[in-house]
Amino acid sequence: HEANEPRPRIVQLAGAEPRILADGAQRSVALGADVIDINMGCPAKKVRKKACGSALMADPGLVREIFAATTEAVGVPVSVKIRTGPNRGQRNALQIAQLAQDAGLAMVAIHGRTRADMYKGEAEYATIAQVKRELDIPVIANGDIDSPAKAQRVLELTEADALMMGRAALGQPWLFGQIRAALDARPPQPAPEAEELIPLICEHALRVDEHYGSRLGLKVFRKHLAAWLQHLNLAAETRVRLLRADSREESLD
Repeated sequence: HEANEPRPRIVQLAGAEPRILADGAQRSVALGADVIDINMGCPAKKVRKKACGSALMADPGLVREIFAATTEAVGVPVSVKIRTGPNRGQRNALQIAQLAQDAGLAMVAIHGRTRADMYKGEAEYATIAQVKRELDIPVIANGDIDSPAKAQRVLELTEADALMMGRAALGQPWLFGQIRAALDARPPQPAPEAEELIPLICEHALRVDEHYGSRLGLKVFRKHLAAWLQHLNLAAETRVRLLRADSREESLD
């Protein structure tokens, strides 16, 4: 890690074997992690097919073992990101959250959909509110928080200790500041003008390439580029050319 990185540094681990997760937590702390977060919320196939991520919620016994092994392995706070349950007929977020609290975890974040829902439909917040009422440790609400008004509404519905934004911030990182301003009863800063976004997009693309390499970076950046482009008044043909560019030089031009 770099000395000037913002803190806390939170490392999220995904896995289904308690011993391996505990080892990963220790290695991460040795490399500078201030907090270890356990992924029990991701519904992606590449995570689910390995029986980790949100798939773990269907096995509370294994979840208990993972929580115990990870908290015993490190001296830093451990948190977990979960969903409301494996499916709508089995919303067991409260059970999993209570296991987390009993094991000494410091915080629970909850996405308001089940594993089976993926990202379809609308997030529900009643389950998050239920967990918040029953737990003593902090609870973070997540899911479809895409505006200052929605952020305030979710806080009212759940009484959560904090909010987490994910997909809504793609292509508009200023959303965090706008929501913070609204919660503080301050006037929010307007979104940047289109011409101000161009250097930001280019810098973002080059940093992705630096991290992943130019070939993989081009592919990884496409979802980010698609999100950025929604703020630019471009012809459909130009938008398609940008997303299908064969090289970073072509897309930057």
